[in-house]
Amino acid sequence: MQILDSQAVKDQLTMVMAIDSIERLLTLQAEHPEWVKCPERLVIPTFTASDKNTGTHLSMPSVLFDGKEEFAIVKLVTICPDNPKRDLPTTTAVVTVSNNDTGEILAFMDGIYITQVRTAALSGIASKYLAKPDSQQVAVIGCGGMAYEQLNAVLTVCPNIKTVTLWNRTTEGANTFKTKFAEQYPEWPVTIEVCEDIVSAVKNADVINLATRATEGLFELNEIKADAHINAVGAYQPEMKEVSDSVIEACSHVVIDDAPGGRHEAGDLIQADAAEDCDWTWDDLTGDLADLVTQKITIDHDKKGVTLFKSVGAASFDAAVALEVAQKAKLVDHYHHYKL
Repeated sequence: MQILDSQAVKDQLTMVMAIDSIERLLTLQAEHPEWVKCPERLVIPTFTASDKNTGTHLSMPSVLFDGKEEFAIVKLVTICPDNPKRDLPTTTAVVTVSNNDTGEILAFMDGIYITQVRTAALSGIASKYLAKPDSQQVAVIGCGGMAYEQLNAVLTVCPNIKTVTLWNRTTEGANTFKTKFAEQYPEWPVTIEVCEDIVSAVKNADVINLATRATEGLFELNEIKADAHINAVGAYQPEMKEVSDSVIEACSHVVIDDAPGGRHEAGDLIQADAAEDCDWTWDDLTGDLADLVTQKITIDHDKKGVTLFKSVGAASFDAAVALEVAQKAKLVDHYHHYKL
């Protein structure tokens, strides 16, 4: 069994690799739905009986058959809202990868980076299809741990972006993000600007990345560009909300990564559907990410208007990326042994 710590995972995993593996998964799932088994994840709120900030524990199993072999991949996640104060990541996770033929555990790996990259890769795929091909500016709203790879993913698929605007609940957090991103992602020579308010950050953005724990919409329709694309990866519980009803009901396309899970967890859309003064309902959902990848949905960028991608996550996405990491690490290990 391979044991891969955070650095070992980072040594193997790239954003392009994550995007490719998830697109292959979505294509496989469309062609052979029975090859991908992904039960609804178990979500347990934490510390609801105490005065601590409430977090979440999740168990996310999935089984993938690639036509030759079948694998079971399980991710265990704990979300700890107080961790940034401790200089620790908000999300902690581990992933196991097993061969279902023998039951052998092939890999046990740190899941924090897997989670960050696979979540970002979903936004990257959505932006690849929904954002304007000539997008010039991206806004990052919420500068926590998830935001780094979210930005990396958008820059990967939108190479014409030159300007990044940041807003965070604390200006200190935005300044930290600006410094760290420039240091850790030198391959992206973009101009990064910290904004004092959200409207300044989003008003000229072609792509808007949201990753917050907000409980109400962060901006209104008249405060963004008429053809902006939004990636919303926060608001992962029904009582949370990042995207205003005015934005949701005006979208020409609303796409979700996992429709069944979203009906239970996508706070933005759940609340829009329930609001009496909002015209958007679940019947207006354009489709899911697989529909974009398989071109069941096609986008006319001359007429597209505002588009929204809502991500709640599904175990199959983690599975595709983790399996790729495990297989690549095994090949590298074999190569080193051969060289010795």
